[in-house]
Amino acid sequence: MTGQVFDNFIGGRRVPAVDGRTLGVVDPATGEVYAAQALSGESDVDNATAAAATAFRDWRRTTPAQRQATLLRIADAIEAHATEVVRVECENTGKPVALTHAEEMTMVLDHLRFFAGAARVLEGRAAAEYMAGHTSIIRREPLGVCAQVTPWNYPLLMAIWKIAPALAAGNTVVLKPSETTPASTLLLAEIAAEHLPAGVFNVITGNRDTGRSLVEHPVPQMASITGSVRAGVEVAGSAAQDLKRVHLELGGKAPAVVFADADVEAAAEGIAAAGFFNAGQDCTAATRVLVQEGLHDEFVAALTEQARNTRTGPPSDTDAAYGPLNSAAQLEKVAGFIDRLPAHATVHCGGSRVGERGYFYAPTVVSGLRQDDEIVQDEVFGPVITVQSFTDERDAYAKANGVRYGLASSVWTADHVRAMGASTELDFGTVWINTHIPLVAEMPHGGFKHSGYGKDLSMYGLEDYTRIKHVMSSLG
Repeated sequence: MTGQVFDNFIGGRRVPAVDGRTLGVVDPATGEVYAAQALSGESDVDNATAAAATAFRDWRRTTPAQRQATLLRIADAIEAHATEVVRVECENTGKPVALTHAEEMTMVLDHLRFFAGAARVLEGRAAAEYMAGHTSIIRREPLGVCAQVTPWNYPLLMAIWKIAPALAAGNTVVLKPSETTPASTLLLAEIAAEHLPAGVFNVITGNRDTGRSLVEHPVPQMASITGSVRAGVEVAGSAAQDLKRVHLELGGKAPAVVFADADVEAAAEGIAAAGFFNAGQDCTAATRVLVQEGLHDEFVAALTEQARNTRTGPPSDTDAAYGPLNSAAQLEKVAGFIDRLPAHATVHCGGSRVGERGYFYAPTVVSGLRQDDEIVQDEVFGPVITVQSFTDERDAYAKANGVRYGLASSVWTADHVRAMGASTELDFGTVWINTHIPLVAEMPHGGFKHSGYGKDLSMYGLEDYTRIKHVMSSLG
């Protein structure tokens, strides 16, 4: 360990855990502990929520124009510190530096600036008379203190997805990052503090117990989490005890439905890119391919070739398409899916760890699978793409929808009518046509079924952080 310590950020300043406890932080590219973080307990949660509640009294009264200006200044400050922010993110996650700067930093800035602008157009319906002698007005108000929990796959980007709409709507925040990736979120808080009143944005670090304490605390009026189905169920149950608003973006098992008329090379290239990006640690990753029977063997060969040409490596590797898995536990989980494959499955490439240092896993393609196989039904969250065959549209949609998740999907075909029909039949919050994984700030991101509820991004995401009040005035 280098001696570096990531303290909490409460009320505009860095503070250690009240009881002094810490947790180690591991660099997944090496498997070695390189820092420590505060292990926050109930007293730390009390302090953070109290700071947020105090700050809310004034922050809620700021105008949309003031909030927009503040968020734009934060975006400019992040951009000015982009090299340092990316370095910290990649040191903590093992992501390739060049790719993170080009792909994720671009989205961080764009999404933050989108919500800055969105703050200016959030409104209720116009005033009108629905009862003689009375005028009704709709007020759209902030909720109050928001408890937010972010995952480890995109620590910085997911923090932006949480805080940007919350702050734009006039709320204050206490955010807990994943215990494996606290670094960039704390740096974000320090940068933002130069432009925000103290207590508007607070970060506490720790383990699951810390997150549970935050969600169960009586002060926050909303609990928002991006994470696993298990975590989402626990948060929803805890929040229900005092009827908190809940926003859940959970797991995914995205199908990519490839029809016989699809461009094989384009589909294989697009699906490989969307399946292996970020080591497959993405809830929208194209992890589950369904190919029409006549095209199956040709497509598997093309996808396997794409996988063999995909490289994993450490942050400094400029040719790497993705970095390591998040942790030793995640490496064990991914390897376990491959180790438990049924006899009828075929591994065409990959299926093994890469190197002895760090948590790298080879790009993997598996075919010959059946709908009820574990690896088809459960989220692997690693660089593993499965391939099944289907006969016709009815069979394709039955298999695509035949999982508990409903976050994202794609259809690959040259037939526009078929593509439009697929967009109706696929039971997922996003349906891409002849592409997979692009996101834009203006469009909502969120799923159905066990993938949760509520939307990130877009005006829908901003509205999730508001409440509606009816005001009626007598004209008599």
